[in-house]
Amino acid sequence: MHESPIKRRLTRKIRVGNVFVGGDAPITVQTMTNTETCDVAATVAQIQRCADAGADIVRVSVPTMEAAKAFGLIRQQVDVPLVADIHFDHKIALAVADYGADCLRINPGNIGSDDKVREVVAAARHHGISIRIGVNAGSLEKDIQKKYGEPTGAALLESAMRHIDILDRLNFHEFKVSVKASNVFLTLDAYRLLSAQIDNPLHLGVTEAGVFRSGTVKSAVAMGGLLLEGIGDTLRVSLAAEPEDEVKVGFDILKSLGIRSNGINFIACPSCSRQEFDVIRVMNALEARLEDVRVPMDVSVIGCKVNGPGEAKEADIGVVGAAPKSLVYRNGEKSHLIDTNNLVNEIEAMVRERVKEKTAQDAKLIVKTAAD
Repeated sequence: MHESPIKRRLTRKIRVGNVFVGGDAPITVQTMTNTETCDVAATVAQIQRCADAGADIVRVSVPTMEAAKAFGLIRQQVDVPLVADIHFDHKIALAVADYGADCLRINPGNIGSDDKVREVVAAARHHGISIRIGVNAGSLEKDIQKKYGEPTGAALLESAMRHIDILDRLNFHEFKVSVKASNVFLTLDAYRLLSAQIDNPLHLGVTEAGVFRSGTVKSAVAMGGLLLEGIGDTLRVSLAAEPEDEVKVGFDILKSLGIRSNGINFIACPSCSRQEFDVIRVMNALEARLEDVRVPMDVSVIGCKVNGPGEAKEADIGVVGAAPKSLVYRNGEKSHLIDTNNLVNEIEAMVRERVKEKTAQDAKLIVKTAAD
């Protein structure tokens, strides 16, 4: 993967469990469970699927004290950092802090009196956990709605700054902030305004983006635009889809910008009448078979020799379609011929061999670095 030319905005680094967010830490990918939290087994299983997909952080809704107790049981069974999503009830925040939450998603201005806010902040400080302030265009304070008439970037900024000011007054700085909207332009405007005001890490997202295809496009346009400007330290793609799919899309957005890789970067032609094999069928099969691969790798699969050699020379593994044999490139050099009728099996085998090679190389580098 080519190095990204994007220069990130310098932000404060905070910690969510064993994962850092902001500063020079990698941009992290988050998701949120959609199981009933009190169904511990189902929630743990879903979190594990998300972790297997590469999720750095997972958020869990905790609406009741019963859910808080379930959260504690969930915490004991998973390794990925967990954010407890809480609204209004400060006692739930105190409970999940004791049960092992790595971050509290709670808006300080919405949990009652100053004393209640102080209690939550004191608990966060005591346990060494962070807070996420989450502002949403669909739930702005009534006076802000009245002032602006409709959600605007300035309205989201004002709401965010109210919550931020509360934490600043309590000298608590271990927090990140999101200002989400379902509209692309409103999302861009709000994050740009906020990034000019604070140095805390920003959690990117387009709230309620929609179903898988349209929501992916909307999220990629909005978050891609912000990331290109160096804005954003962690992200969640909010889709009406399974949370592990949100994780995959999140990494695909980062991968497309050369920011971070999580597995294979496929380069494939859209196919035309020149293709020597069924490109779409082969690519769908390869994507499904190789979902478990986490080693960064460029794999080019092109249906004919027009663009095939040029793309193959830039990839770890490149295949140029021809009949009856297709040409394989490894690390930019011609390697050997493979049976075009057996491309899926052949390419999968080469990828898995390359995974072993890269894993061994990385292990040797770690040993050498430790020895030095």
